[in-house]
Amino acid sequence: MRPLAVIGPTGTGKSQLALEVAERLSAQTGAEIVNADAMQQYRGMDIGTAKLPVGARRGIPHHQLDVLGVTETATVARYQDAAGADVDAIAARGAVPIIVGGSMLYIQSLLDGWSFPATDPAVRARWEQRLAEVGVGGLHAELARRDPAAAAAILPTDGRRTVRALEVVELTGRPFSASAPRIGAPRWGAAIVGLDCDTAVLDERLARRTDAMFEQGLVDEVRALLDEGLRDGVTASRALGYAQVITALDAGGGDEALREAREQTFVGTRRYVRRQRSWFRRDHRVRWLDAEQGDRLVDDAVRVWRHVP
Repeated sequence: MRPLAVIGPTGTGKSQLALEVAERLSAQTGAEIVNADAMQQYRGMDIGTAKLPVGARRGIPHHQLDVLGVTETATVARYQDAAGADVDAIAARGAVPIIVGGSMLYIQSLLDGWSFPATDPAVRARWEQRLAEVGVGGLHAELARRDPAAAAAILPTDGRRTVRALEVVELTGRPFSASAPRIGAPRWGAAIVGLDCDTAVLDERLARRTDAMFEQGLVDEVRALLDEGLRDGVTASRALGYAQVITALDAGGGDEALREAREQTFVGTRRYVRRQRSWFRRDHRVRWLDAEQGDRLVDDAVRVWRHVP
C-alpha cells in the first residue's frame, strides 16, 4: 500500500485532486487522506485555509485536520509522529494513504524522516529576546543572511520557526537545512506527484481564491477565533489571511483596512508560492503535472502511483 503524496504550490488544486484519486482508488483498494498543510490542523480555521468541508469529502476519511486548538503551537515534530502513525495505520487497513499539502517542512519530515536537532532553552531565549527587539521581519532578514535556504522555507511572518532555525544554526554551527536528510528513496516507497501551472494562471487563481475567502466570511471567522484565543496562538495567529485580518480589525475594521488586508493576503500568498516552488523543484523524485490539464489529472496521478519502482 505505497502512499501517494500530492504536493505543490498553494492554489493548484491539490486537495481536489487528492480527493478524486482517493475516490478512484477506494473502488479498488480503499484510500484515506493525510493532511500536510500546517494551518489546516487548526479547528475553526476553515475559510482562510481552503479546508474541504466535511460534506465535500465524499465519505473519504481525512486525517490531521482539526487536531489543534488555535492557542496550541503546531510543530513539525508533532506532525511527523502523528501523520507517520496515520500512514502506517491506513496501510495496515489495506488502504492507500494519500498525503496532500504544501507545507514544505511537514512533507519533508514525513517522507524523509527528518531528525531535528535538540533544543537549548538559553539559546532559544536569546533569539526570542532578539525577536522582541527587532521584530519578525528583522529577525527573518537575519536568518536570510545566515541561512538563505531556511529563510526560503519559513514565512517572514513566522517568528517561532525563525527563532528555531537560528537556534539550530547557533547550536550546530551549520545551516538549519544541513540537518535535513539527503533526498533519496522516500519513506514507504511513496510516489510523489507535484501540481503546478503557468505563473500568470496561478496568480489569477490566487486572486480569485483570496476574493472568495473574504466574500465567504473570512473576517467573521477571524472574529470568532479571536474569542477563542487566536491572538495568543503562536502559529495560528500568523497564518496568511488571518494575520492580515487581525491587523485590519486592530485598525478599526473599516472598509479601507479590510481592502488592504485582502491585498496583503494575495501578495503574501503569491510570495509564499515562490518559496514553495523553489523548495519543491529541488526534489528530483517529484513527477510534475499541469494543474490545468483537466480530466487527465486523475489518470496521470494514478499512473504515477502504480508505476513507481
